Amino acid sequence: MFTKRFGLEIEFTGITRTEAAETAAHFLGGTIDTAGDYYDTHKITAPDGRIWKIMYDGSLHCQKKEGRRTISADDSYSVELVSPILLYREDINRVQALARRLRKAGGFVNKSCGIHIHLDGSNHTPRSIRNFINIIYAHNDLLYKSLQIMPERVRYCKKMDAILVERMNEVKPKTLEQIESIWYENYTGNRNGHYHTSRYHFLNLHSFFHGNHTVELRGFNSTLHAGKIRAYIVLALALNHQALTQKSASYRKVQEENEKFAMRVWLNRIGFIGDEFKSCREHLYQHLSGNAAWRYGSRENVRSHINTRNTQNGGQNI
Repeated sequence: MFTKRFGLEIEFTGITRTEAAETAAHFLGGTIDTAGDYYDTHKITAPDGRIWKIMYDGSLHCQKKEGRRTISADDSYSVELVSPILLYREDINRVQALARRLRKAGGFVNKSCGIHIHLDGSNHTPRSIRNFINIIYAHNDLLYKSLQIMPERVRYCKKMDAILVERMNEVKPKTLEQIESIWYENYTGNRNGHYHTSRYHFLNLHSFFHGNHTVELRGFNSTLHAGKIRAYIVLALALNHQALTQKSASYRKVQEENEKFAMRVWLNRIGFIGDEFKSCREHLYQHLSGNAAWRYGSRENVRSHINTRNTQNGGQNI
């Protein structure tokens, strides 16, 4: 799952775009070129030729530190870091180290900031796109609680629409054109516009059909915590891999009577196995209730559940 290309957008405030660009350029060993466009884009060309961007984002609540206080700031403090095309094994250390540098320089996030991850769409098929829709829909509630998506950001990353999911599974589209038609079914306006309203969902396919042919995941609160950024990237790549490799995926809601257990089973299934991903799992468990080791909460609860079932079945072991 780590062979697929992806791109990263991290929104933050606390320092100006100029300060962020200088920090990034110093770390990357690159040069800065200012585009002078609406987004006040600062392009940092790294020694390997790849371009990182620092840009303006109008959705951010700009702030800065004044002593120990956090106060409002002008829009020069609206910062979005846009990465070039990345590969996990080759680039994850660089991404994490850059996040740490920006944090040390004074960057921080607030409730208005998000992280968006773009996944290469070149290998996706009608089957895999439908799988992706079903996977996200089935885990809507678990994902939103695990990731603690802020109410202030829900308008920019809505849950998967039940009507859309039902239509996808009723029609069972065999072509990308059919999927595109269903995706835009309840929207008006020009599909070619970058800011089409269909894009504001956890799973954004507008970028796939009328953008850079990427599948975008928008459901991450922003952070400059290197470990959390890594956990989000691994989750996005694992979801992408699941969608690409499964023959089919159910849209039925998963059981969530024990949230941590449900998340552990799912993460194990999609590749979060072993010590390498221990910290990633912990970040994704952090806000869930229950017990990751036992479906019914503990060994004692398991025994109680079995005894109850035996009683209901006339005392026979089942």
